[in-house]
Amino acid sequence: MSIWLSEILRAWRASLRRPGFLLLATGVLALGIGASAAVFALIEGTLLKPLPYPNAQRLVAVGMMTDNGAATSPELHQHLMGMQGVESMGIVTSMAPSNVMIEGRPMQVPTLLVDHGLLPTLGVRPALGRGFTAAEDRPGGPLVVMLGHAFWTSHYGGSPRVLGQSLTIEGKPHTIVGVLPAGFEQLGRIFDPTGDIAVVLPTAFPASSHDDGTNYMSVARLAPGVVIGSVSAQVDTRTRALIDSAPLTTSQKSWLSRQRFVAIDLQSQMHHGARGALLLFQGSACLVLLIALVNLGNLMLLRSLARSHDGAVRRALGASLWREWLPTLADALLIGVCASLVGMLLAWASLHVLREVVSSDVVDLRAAVLDGFIVSLSLFVGVSTALMAAALGVWRSRKWVDMDHLREGGRSGLGRAEQRLGRVLVVTQVVLATSLLLVAGLFLHALYDAAHAQLGFSDQRILTMELAPVKAAYPDAASVQQLTREVLDQLRAQPGVESAMAGTNLPVGQQLNLPAHAPGEEPSSMQFRAISPDFFATFGIALRQGRAFDAHDTRGGETVAIINSELADHVYGGRPLGKLIDILSGPDMVEARIVGVVENTSQYGPLGPQPPIVYLPLAQTPGKLIELVRSFEPLRFAIRVRGDALSYRAAMREAVARVAPTQPTANLRTLTSIVESTTADARLDLLLIGVFAVLALVLASAGLYAVMAVWVAAREREIGVRMALGSSSTKLLAWVLRSGAMQVVIGLGIGLVLTLAASRLLRKLMFDTLGNDRALDPWTLVGVAIVLLAAGLLACLLPALRASRVQPMRALRGE
Repeated sequence: MSIWLSEILRAWRASLRRPGFLLLATGVLALGIGASAAVFALIEGTLLKPLPYPNAQRLVAVGMMTDNGAATSPELHQHLMGMQGVESMGIVTSMAPSNVMIEGRPMQVPTLLVDHGLLPTLGVRPALGRGFTAAEDRPGGPLVVMLGHAFWTSHYGGSPRVLGQSLTIEGKPHTIVGVLPAGFEQLGRIFDPTGDIAVVLPTAFPASSHDDGTNYMSVARLAPGVVIGSVSAQVDTRTRALIDSAPLTTSQKSWLSRQRFVAIDLQSQMHHGARGALLLFQGSACLVLLIALVNLGNLMLLRSLARSHDGAVRRALGASLWREWLPTLADALLIGVCASLVGMLLAWASLHVLREVVSSDVVDLRAAVLDGFIVSLSLFVGVSTALMAAALGVWRSRKWVDMDHLREGGRSGLGRAEQRLGRVLVVTQVVLATSLLLVAGLFLHALYDAAHAQLGFSDQRILTMELAPVKAAYPDAASVQQLTREVLDQLRAQPGVESAMAGTNLPVGQQLNLPAHAPGEEPSSMQFRAISPDFFATFGIALRQGRAFDAHDTRGGETVAIINSELADHVYGGRPLGKLIDILSGPDMVEARIVGVVENTSQYGPLGPQPPIVYLPLAQTPGKLIELVRSFEPLRFAIRVRGDALSYRAAMREAVARVAPTQPTANLRTLTSIVESTTADARLDLLLIGVFAVLALVLASAGLYAVMAVWVAAREREIGVRMALGSSSTKLLAWVLRSGAMQVVIGLGIGLVLTLAASRLLRKLMFDTLGNDRALDPWTLVGVAIVLLAAGLLACLLPALRASRVQPMRALRGE
């Protein structure tokens, strides 16, 4: 044992005296471990971390499968009640921000609606007080409210005396009956990722609701032993029975028949939107780790070959196999431990930097921590892979080295098999690096397109504001429209304001989908906006046909509409003026005559499509439609100004205060910042994928350099012979560069083929972020090829220069 320990210490002292190899191998492995650990911490903190509810594995979301998970409606929720194997059910949704009065100061705060069954279903007990009762969760029930934990601590100091106090919401006093526990707000982030939920109100559905809006989430708790599949089958059967009995059009029933109605575990529902991006990150990190492992294996093989003469001497003197392998394995142990520690430090620093630079609106990184499991796993991966790489290197080098090597004093060089394996390892690294670079190139090209995209509107010098009219003060559509006119008059009167608008939506960001159609056609979902006449002038949206809205488009006259070019071209054949369009259906249908066509706008930002849009004058919008809109979204105001838009924030608040002193405002932002927020996910993805791609490129280049350096050293005698026979330095330089470039070209070709073969999977993973079904375009392929070839040639340049400077006689003498 003491002999083994002395051998290990001797090997470590030798490595520390000449630390070049130790630093290189440790850095290579640490990069792979750090990248993988950081991404795994993200995934564990989101996809894998158990939900903070008792027996959370029995919680499921039920409803229609959408891009954001399972969605349901109040009507469907009531229809699904009483399923076999389900202990209880609850429903939750977000609503338009609530106007509250705190110590005489009006505020607009994010709000959730929940029924009396949600908290018992989740197994959540309030931190203080109680939840809602069935009597409170019905139309006309007592006005009660629960507070979010952060709101309670910030505005009430965490006082337990808050119970029974009154909080004025929408102009009416509500009794505070409970405070939610810390962490419950994450449920609200499914609907509102921008902040914590402040107040929670009862849903108060009627006993037989006919609300079919799928903006809700139904949560069910399964009985012990019940599997999700059996409940999912009941959801599908009951939903299709409801569809068959509902008074729907043929096209609506046809569309609904193609949908999936399922039950999925709540863990997946909570992180459904982030799953694709996180899996893409994990795949990229695994590729980086794999490149690092291949590189480490290559380095350990070269290290073992460099020690082959020493090994041959040991065998000649009768050393055992373990004594022969021990120095290399000792090096590997030191490399594995050091790489794991450095990798953990890199992962910690990466997560710290991401928390500083990435807004919580984009992704919540608070749950991403390096816990004991990740640290232990990283240490195991680092040490085990280093030892396996060393063992492989010693085994291969021992197989190749014979007594001829000992007789030649270690100058016999590398054989063909040795060179072939080194080149295969390099090609493998280039293949993996190609895949990552292509994905990074796809993101980069998408963001380049976004930066140069024609949005269809101007976002410069525009300040926006949200305003949700207090329901007690503005109970109907007429009062809301009157408030809107008064606020607009005040805004236009401000010095420096060129134009002002009000409406249900801005040209980008929030969306409102309503069914609309030409008379006699089947309804389809379209974007809807109720706007003031100055909407198009404020945002610089060009009029293509007809006229814009004006002061004569008021209630009592013929209802008019303006549509965008997308709708005009595809539904009306480019000739829509004077024709009718129907919005909604049944008794609530609104029929409007088309008086104008405007250019398309990028509702979802520069990375998204330009959907069909219908505009109605806000003054002509029916009361029921305004009530529907204000139940989910606040009104939006915007002003175009001279100079810096942000400098008008105080003036915008004062304009509202002069009209309605108790009316709060919120989210005063420039339109430019809103446009930028639509590409925030893509920029974050590009940052992470770009880092992985750069790491892959660096590691692949380092591997190519190491192989070419050893290749040149091993063939020094051959190079000397070539030079003695008249070969010029230029020819030798080109010969070495050509050999290295060939490996890059082969790896690049294989990587392109594999990435193109997996392009459909890549597009599926990246669709939520990039918005469009983007393919790998020729410019991305050419750019990646140029970058890889340039990096490969640079990696080969130093060994090639060394080969071109070999002294022929010295090489032939073997000095």
